[in-house]
Amino acid sequence: MPRHCFALLRRLVMAAAFVSAGCSAVVAPSQSRMSPLAREAQVAERLEAARNSPPALRAMLTAFPKGGDLHMHLFGAVYAETFLREAAEDNLCADPVKLLLLPNIGTTKSIPPKPVCAEGTVPVANSFTNQKLYDGLIDSFSMRAFVPSAGVSGHDQFFATFARFGGVNKQHLPEWLDEVATRAAAQNEQYLEVMHTPDVAPIAKLASGASLDPANPEPFYQYLLAHGIRTLAQQATEEMQAAMVARRAREQCETPQPQPACKVQIHVLYQVLRALPLPTVFAQSVAAFEMGTAEANDPNYVGLNYVQPEDTFASMSQYSAEMHLLQFLQSKYKDKSQHARLTLHAGELTLGLVPPEGLRFHIREAVEVAGAERIGHGDDIAYETDAAALLHEMAAKHISVEINLSSNDGILGVRGADHPLALYRAAGVPFHLSTDDEGVSRIDLTNEYVRAVTDQHLDYRALKQSARASLEHSFLHGESLWSAPDAFTTARSGCALPLRGRDTPGATCKTLFQTSEKARHQWELERRLAAFEEAALAK
Repeated sequence: MPRHCFALLRRLVMAAAFVSAGCSAVVAPSQSRMSPLAREAQVAERLEAARNSPPALRAMLTAFPKGGDLHMHLFGAVYAETFLREAAEDNLCADPVKLLLLPNIGTTKSIPPKPVCAEGTVPVANSFTNQKLYDGLIDSFSMRAFVPSAGVSGHDQFFATFARFGGVNKQHLPEWLDEVATRAAAQNEQYLEVMHTPDVAPIAKLASGASLDPANPEPFYQYLLAHGIRTLAQQATEEMQAAMVARRAREQCETPQPQPACKVQIHVLYQVLRALPLPTVFAQSVAAFEMGTAEANDPNYVGLNYVQPEDTFASMSQYSAEMHLLQFLQSKYKDKSQHARLTLHAGELTLGLVPPEGLRFHIREAVEVAGAERIGHGDDIAYETDAAALLHEMAAKHISVEINLSSNDGILGVRGADHPLALYRAAGVPFHLSTDDEGVSRIDLTNEYVRAVTDQHLDYRALKQSARASLEHSFLHGESLWSAPDAFTTARSGCALPLRGRDTPGATCKTLFQTSEKARHQWELERRLAAFEEAALAK
């Protein structure tokens, strides 16, 4: 590596460490007189100098303030190593051939008890002294070391992982929340919107008690209300509330020595399984809308999303019906003072995965029929009927797209110039980078920012746009800090933006913050951006 690259890398590492530690840079007199635009331009030059060196980019962008990650499946965000440790604690067994977790058939009377495993299986704890088994399970639970082969694609491997580690007890929910928050804090993130599926079994049982006519869902909707859907929603609410309390206890948030993760706020999206029978999908959706009402009194659940592969027979065959059922629920809950908001996986497809006609309507129906405020993935936008008009509509309505570069590559093979991010940007559609399933993909959000620079040719200003858009399009409560959507130039009247990393909000801003957690996070992002730039330019 040339000498100037070593000097650049050293400077970036020092700056990154400084900001990650929560410090403001010691600003030289020349910097204190520098305008924010001039400071931004100089940091942009630093990024351009590091563009062709992913390690230098990583060193620089780890501390870059990223705002939030709005597309994260909680179960898929946890790393396989965590699941193995928890599976051992749960006395689970492992199949060393199929490389998946299984329940034990009993436990010994020893203290502590140990699992009794069926013939051909072994205690998960054995993997800690058997490196071959340990590596096999890690690879089975993730995309690590995966190479496509005849009949097994990245798509197949990715979605197969969840069933393999799915036996871990959900009592570990607080640990999973802590893990993602801790990782986010280490990368200067403020906010996570994680997707989580409450227990489906009782909802499926309830849904089986009556018939659903997709053309007239009102009777089935009333049946659900009359037979306990609100009770099931309340149970899910209480489970998440308890998990959030336990997570903060793990992080010592109410002690004199809180962990950095305490500063990361987490909200939850109800993760609806779209490939189940249509009555169960609808019942899950009703529960999600109920959990978002003011009557539910739950600040944790802020919206819902539909998940599972879009290319399955069930997903493809009932997609339009699901969008119209969501339209029905939007009309039912639109007058609520608080309600669940909608972001949808749509267009996570590519040519060849499904017939061409299957690529022509998913994003449009999510936007125009279901009323989604955000689109997840959106890979097949170029194949949509009248794609140019749809892009214009998304830009005009400020419907953002959640960009998941690594998972789009690993699942669909969509990467580089084949990725539609440039198309969205050219049309003025707001975007924000996200991780999707960072545990399965073996990545983090910083990796996605690095890929955005190296693979998608984003510059420093575009990275700032992504970070700002992540909070602008989040489902954080309250009004935006910004006077116009997606125009990150002018704050609401009277609330002065921070110009330096050490600035504090004025009285007008504090008044706004009392009614808007979104504005509070947005102001803090601007302060962190100023601090990052000061540190990056510090000698």
